[in-house]
Order: sequence, then C-alpha cells, then structure tokens
Amino acid sequence: MKRHVIVTGGTQGIGKHLVVDLLNNNYAVSVFEINEEAIAEFQEEFTDETVQVYQVDVSDEKSVETAVEESAKQHGNIYALVNNAAISIDKPLEKLSFGEWNKVIGTNLSGAFLCSKYVAPFMKPYGGRIINMASTRALQSEPDTEAYSASKGGILALTHALAASLGPQIKVNAISPGWIDVSATKKRSLAHQEKLTKEDHAQHPAGRVGKAEDIAAMVLFLLKKENDFITGQNFVIDGGMTKKMIYV
Repeated sequence: MKRHVIVTGGTQGIGKHLVVDLLNNNYAVSVFEINEEAIAEFQEEFTDETVQVYQVDVSDEKSVETAVEESAKQHGNIYALVNNAAISIDKPLEKLSFGEWNKVIGTNLSGAFLCSKYVAPFMKPYGGRIINMASTRALQSEPDTEAYSASKGGILALTHALAASLGPQIKVNAISPGWIDVSATKKRSLAHQEKLTKEDHAQHPAGRVGKAEDIAAMVLFLLKKENDFITGQNFVIDGGMTKKMIYV
C-alpha cells in the first residue's frame, strides 16, 4: 500500500508542484481544494487513480471532518498532512474589515488546526507527519499584511504546540518559504510568467529567486522515515534573503 499524503491547496502553485513530486516518489495523494475552477483544471491534467481531489473549505469543521474520513477510506491510511492552503487580503489597516481578517485567519490558521485535529487519530496508531506551510512573513513584514502575517506567525506557534501534543508518534514541522515564483502555475485565469530581473535574483545570497521545487524538496526530506528525530522546527527556505542586510 502506498503511503497517503493529504495536501491542502494542492491545485496551484507550491501545492501543485508538491503533488507532482509526491506522485513521482510513489505516494498516494489527496488534494483538498475549495476553488472550483482550479479543481476542474487539475482534474483535466491528473487522471492517475493515486490522486483524488476533494472540494473542501478548510475553515469549515464539518467540511474538513468529512473529507478526511473519505480520503482515509479511499486509501486505507493517512501518513502525512501538508497544510498548504492559504489566502491573502492585503489592505491598509483602516480598510481591512473584521470579516476579511477572519477569512484569512480562518483559512490559513484555523484550517491548519482543523485538518491536524481530524488527521491525528488516523496517524497515531503507526506514526505520521504534519508539515505546516508558514512564511518568512511570520518573521518580517511589508505594509498592509497584518492578517496574512498574523496567520503565518500563528502557524509557527501551532507547529511547536502540535509537536509537543502529538509526539512521539506524529512529527510536526513548519516550512517558511521566501520569494518563490509560482506565477505561471496558478489557475489559467491568473497564470502569467513574471519577468524576473537581475536585481530580483541578486537580493538572494543563493543567487536566484526560489522555485516551487525548492519547497517540495524540503517536504520530501521531512517525510522520510529516517528523519524521525526532527519535530517542532521551522525551516526557512528563502535563498538566504532574510539574512542579507540591504541598505538603500
């Protein structure tokens, strides 16, 4: 039986690249996604029986509970959960409504909590992995990103709390991507390849802007059985950008 991984927000961007890499590494994958357009395009492209898509609102408890149970029944197990689903509503503080704040927190942070809550009973008997997608925005900010930054900061705290609560059977870690170019891998109505400049790449000590494959590689590393001494950690994958001092 193939090890089964749930990826939330897996039809576009980093999540989609991760699904491809998981399938190429002999995992079975369940994708939790809310966007109908993205789901339809994904299903056109992926017809392998080892990947299923469930329309799920990760901020809705019943939606999550039902999808987790159905995906576990389909594959007979849940080895890992990647909490990748996220949205952003960036507005000046005085224009950001409380409803918009709650929508971002509900998807990005509460969604990770709910998915973790309902997968944990399936993992505990034999162990498993939860990987939470945070962001370098949890550690630094640009203006007008209060909701998104707060949600990602919460992800870091949720990660070490879950690691303490669910260990030793379940290992829980976070990944904080930096600038990752996924402009061309969004749903077709939004996809367009951004033109990256020499200056964009030069901001990174690694010499380039990040790719989705950089994040997927870290996920695959954390999923390996032999890496079971790693838990409660946050891995910043940003090409060194957050360590570089920039004077204007």
